[in-house]
Amino acid sequence: MTRVERVVATPHGDARLVTDRARSPVATLLLSHGAGNGIDTRDLEALAHHLPRNGVTVVRLEQPWKVSGRKVATPPATLDAALVAASDQLRVRTPLVVGGRSAGARSAARCAKGLGAVGCLALAFPLHPPGRPEKSRLAELEGAGVPILVIQGERDTMGRPEEFPASLRHGLDLAVVPGGDHGLKVPARGPVSQDEALEIVVEATLEWIVREVAGNGRST
Repeated sequence: MTRVERVVATPHGDARLVTDRARSPVATLLLSHGAGNGIDTRDLEALAHHLPRNGVTVVRLEQPWKVSGRKVATPPATLDAALVAASDQLRVRTPLVVGGRSAGARSAARCAKGLGAVGCLALAFPLHPPGRPEKSRLAELEGAGVPILVIQGERDTMGRPEEFPASLRHGLDLAVVPGGDHGLKVPARGPVSQDEALEIVVEATLEWIVREVAGNGRST
């Protein structure tokens, strides 16, 4: 596994790409972070550490607003523009999966089809603002146009697993982190430890990529 960092230009300023490259990759996973944190969240770090050992190159995109030192994310259209610019810079030879956590998951769902991605990984997808289920963002998942894996915390205030409608399930796989909140953090005395929660994230992602991307057939 090799790590490479570089700065890339986007329409809204410089972004940073951190690539953890697999030796013989079967897929490339391009990940963007959420609206309040960077690429060093526990779930993105776990994916970047473990997936390259299993044949998946992981590229983490640090958005321009974060690179420039801002505290709050810029509007959704700017996140999408940076994701598109980053994807254009990659020139990968393997199938591309786009994803991210929270706001990054929304951006990935909006952009996946246009980027020619074969799948979308949505970590802690913010189905609605906390306590506002009527403000649904379901349309972003419905319009993705590619297979989707959602990994959701059981206690996520922005969308509990049971809030994802059954009508989506034919194109969506759902993995649940028991006791997890929106940051996929679990209680100290919960059903699983934090390490076990991260193992769920990594193993669910790897199994889904192998099944959906590496040619073992799409599930129904």
